[in-house]
Amino acid sequence: MSQEQRAKDPQAPDPSAWVDEHGDYLYRYALFRLRDSALAEDAVQETLLAALQAYANFAGRGSERTWLVGILKHKITDHFRRISREASVPQREDEAFVDENFFRTEGEWAGHWRAEQAPSDWHASPVALVEQGEFWLVFQNCLGPLPPRIASAFVMREVDGLTSEEICEVLSIKVNNLWVMLHRARLHLRHCLELNWFKRPTDAH
Repeated sequence: MSQEQRAKDPQAPDPSAWVDEHGDYLYRYALFRLRDSALAEDAVQETLLAALQAYANFAGRGSERTWLVGILKHKITDHFRRISREASVPQREDEAFVDENFFRTEGEWAGHWRAEQAPSDWHASPVALVEQGEFWLVFQNCLGPLPPRIASAFVMREVDGLTSEEICEVLSIKVNNLWVMLHRARLHLRHCLELNWFKRPTDAH
């Protein structure tokens, strides 16, 4: 946006400022979720375009970055919903099998670990971990070997905060299959993080 246009309407959105201030952050988030640089770039571009079109609805409520990330999350969710509908992915036997001993099956905590099966306490503050950029690099490397649908299900649940019903709708799966996918992801990540982060020398982090 030119300085002349900004002078005429100081409240008008400035996409160039969004790119400068939030572009790298949005791209890193999209890359973390999509694990493909081209898809991440497309998602960010679609996010900025949608933000420009919907700026009147923003009206300064909350931070601009939080608002943009919210739009980006919707774009990423739409991507997974679209590819789930376009491609019929056969279920593997280990994804279709449900061992109900691992998870609660009733009540508001359905789908969560049973107390006796839950991972052990790492004695680490989640807030402190989030603030450590190196931890997220290790986390992303640990997430990489997982099948894309399983990794996506885990991130939708634990990072994006989607409900089980929302994830099942996006990925076109049943809730029992989701529990198995989350279980596989948690076991893998637990082992990988314990090996590559929590059991490293304390002076390394």
